[in-house]
Amino acid sequence: ALHEFPNDVFTNEDRRHGAVVLHVLCAMYMFYALAIVCDDFFVPSLEKICERLHLSEDVAGATFMAAGSSAPELFTSVIGVFITKGDVGVGTIVGSAVFNILCIIGVCGLFAGQVVALSSWSLLRDSIYYTLSVVALIVFIYDEKVSWWESLVLVLMYAIYIIIMKYNSTIHHCFERKTKSAANMVNGLANNTEMDDNSNCDATVVLLKKGNFHRKASVIMVDELLSAYPHQLSFSEAGLRIMITSHFPPKTRLSMASRMLINERQRLINSRAYTNGESEVAIKIPIKHVVENGTGPSNSTERGMNGTRRDEDMAEAGNETENENEDNENNENDEEEEEEDDDDDHEGPYTPFDLPTGKTEILKWLFTWPLSFVLYFTVPNCNKPHLEKWFMVTFASSTLWIAAFSYMMVWMVTIIGYTLGIPDVIMGITFLAAGTSVPDCMASLIVARQGMGDMAVSNSIGSNVFDILIGLGLPWALQTLAVNYGSYIRLNSRGLIYSVGLLLASVFVTVFGVHMNKWKLDKKLGCVCLSLYGIFLCFSIMTEFNVFTFVNLPMCRDH
Repeated sequence: ALHEFPNDVFTNEDRRHGAVVLHVLCAMYMFYALAIVCDDFFVPSLEKICERLHLSEDVAGATFMAAGSSAPELFTSVIGVFITKGDVGVGTIVGSAVFNILCIIGVCGLFAGQVVALSSWSLLRDSIYYTLSVVALIVFIYDEKVSWWESLVLVLMYAIYIIIMKYNSTIHHCFERKTKSAANMVNGLANNTEMDDNSNCDATVVLLKKGNFHRKASVIMVDELLSAYPHQLSFSEAGLRIMITSHFPPKTRLSMASRMLINERQRLINSRAYTNGESEVAIKIPIKHVVENGTGPSNSTERGMNGTRRDEDMAEAGNETENENEDNENNENDEEEEEEDDDDDHEGPYTPFDLPTGKTEILKWLFTWPLSFVLYFTVPNCNKPHLEKWFMVTFASSTLWIAAFSYMMVWMVTIIGYTLGIPDVIMGITFLAAGTSVPDCMASLIVARQGMGDMAVSNSIGSNVFDILIGLGLPWALQTLAVNYGSYIRLNSRGLIYSVGLLLASVFVTVFGVHMNKWKLDKKLGCVCLSLYGIFLCFSIMTEFNVFTFVNLPMCRDH
């Protein structure tokens, strides 16, 4: 694969004497660049396209949003098929799939800081279809070559998955009628009965119930929520609360939940700074049980009652101040809007000419300056109102940048693997897989810390279905149907069969583990998942190095 790329500046001898460290740093910078382009430019442009095409939330989530979170893996696979003609693409997707299932669930369970309830429907739906996808992949790559009809079957399986997502609510309704279990009613955040007993934010519960009665999805107006709970929510807070219900695709819900947490933290800091008298009350309320968050249930009904009294006191105090002075309220609203704008600025891409405040922010800004400078002039930010109509240009240019960064990333990883004598498949399963999946892991952890385990788990498994069926199926179909009709995709490593077999086993073990743990995500399950990920890596690496059986020819060397 090394000779399919341009010649490196350093010789193999230079790299062995330490120059390979520069290649590792460059590859890691490419990981970061891909995360920035995907999250700040590519995904917002896809959301705008979904709006224009009037796609339902489930279909949009299964198609465009999945493409947004899995773009690096898809382009790595394309490079693996058309440029390196090796197994780096398959290795990356298989490794990324195992990382998404075991590592993300493990990290969420271990560091969530609370027991997170999971709903069985979304996990079972995605896991069953994912299992079918992996079985199809094993059958097709067993003979170490893939024909045109096999790659076409993978793409068609994804089309069927979109249809299933389209009629998700109807199928879910049938599933619920058969199980007849009240605990399985919630497809959104947490267990419904716990929320009814303990949660103070009735607004969120009402919205969740509306989102999960499985009629034809109705539009929920922000005004309706504001009028039901006057003086408790601002317009933006009500909007965020609506956007974490199951009416919206997983990627949107994930990002909105993260933003809600940031706003909530900012509010607590501000309450400490501005109101000395009431600051103690505001901070004494446990984070899991804050009124404006309303995401996780508290441990006991008694604590829920105490929280309600405190919240009522706070609401009354807020109402008195509003009645006394409307101008102050307007000023506070203006301050809140400015703070939200600041949050948006920190969440969005850095601009090369605006120096942020704070030492860590300045260091981040300096680190990303070359990247932000290039993207500032080449990719319009369609999140800004005056550039919103340029969303197709954002889509096209961000796609080109993802392709360029993926090419650089695979090139660097190929050089590193060649220098250290590591096969392409192992570099894909370990280094590339972790690098392309770390941003999703961080986002899932933030959300899982607030009790929204379903969002984190379904996002990781859902994107895996896209990786297997489109990430592998589409490049293979293009090569065997369009570029060279009737040709075969040949896989070099026999060990991939064992790795994909382990991938199938990881799905079974995870679902079985969650079921045995009574559909709860906790530290015990997290430790088991992370241990299994370590075992998978060890077994895959040993297989590729011919420890168990002969699967790989020795790597060619330049003399």
